[in-house]
Amino acid sequence: MAEDLRDLARRVVGRVLAERGAAGGEHRAGVFVRVARADATDRPADAAPGPAASAGSPGKGRPLVTAECLERVPDGGALDVAPDALVTPLAREEAERRGIRLGPGASRAGSGIAEGGRLRVAVGCDHGGYALKLDVVAWVRELGHEALDLGTHDENPVDYPDYARAVAETVAAGRCDLGVCVDGAGIGSAMAANKVPGVRAANAWDTAGARNAREHNYANVLTLGGRSLGRDAAFEVLRTFLSTPEGPERHARRVAKITAIEQAYSRGSAARL
Repeated sequence: MAEDLRDLARRVVGRVLAERGAAGGEHRAGVFVRVARADATDRPADAAPGPAASAGSPGKGRPLVTAECLERVPDGGALDVAPDALVTPLAREEAERRGIRLGPGASRAGSGIAEGGRLRVAVGCDHGGYALKLDVVAWVRELGHEALDLGTHDENPVDYPDYARAVAETVAAGRCDLGVCVDGAGIGSAMAANKVPGVRAANAWDTAGARNAREHNYANVLTLGGRSLGRDAAFEVLRTFLSTPEGPERHARRVAKITAIEQAYSRGSAARL
């Protein structure tokens, strides 16, 4: 009985220390570079690794991410977290509240950098962009990436917001790295896509605009005008958009402010419902 009580006490203390981050950890240049690791004494000596350890009592040597790890991460930013890391419930709640992405390679999520350089690209269009969309799907694949064709699939009249939304939601959910929407001018699709939280859609008419959208604004959806942009120009814009990475930290700070505006109005809208 006494041994059981000691085991219970160690387990409770371990959880409290984990939640408060008392085991230690440090921030360096805004990035959490060493997370707390639980000592073997924080769990029963006979506890085996498995679901129970993941639920609350960290296993020996597993990284621990607490709410304190997020203190210097900007709203809308990201924190790279090892695949075997334990993230406390409080840390997850704080990350969700502030729009912070957590996970392996989270700081590169949506940056146009996939494993091996191969991107998953969602493509959609209305009837006005159908002809160019066929080219876009083919070009994405020729450039070595994966294209997900979300329609429309012929030139019968349809409404561009439906397809822009489908592309935007696919990107926002992380099912694709980037998106491309094509309608007559590209303007309406940009407006519709930008209503989806987490999406930054840019209507680019030339390579300079496509490069700026990715490097400076971290755009994750490109919109094209199927009736206003020549085929050769469209290819160059697409190629530039897919090959340009997000720019340095000074741009991330500004993009985080865009995200903060989005979150403020999203919360305000929810409160009014």
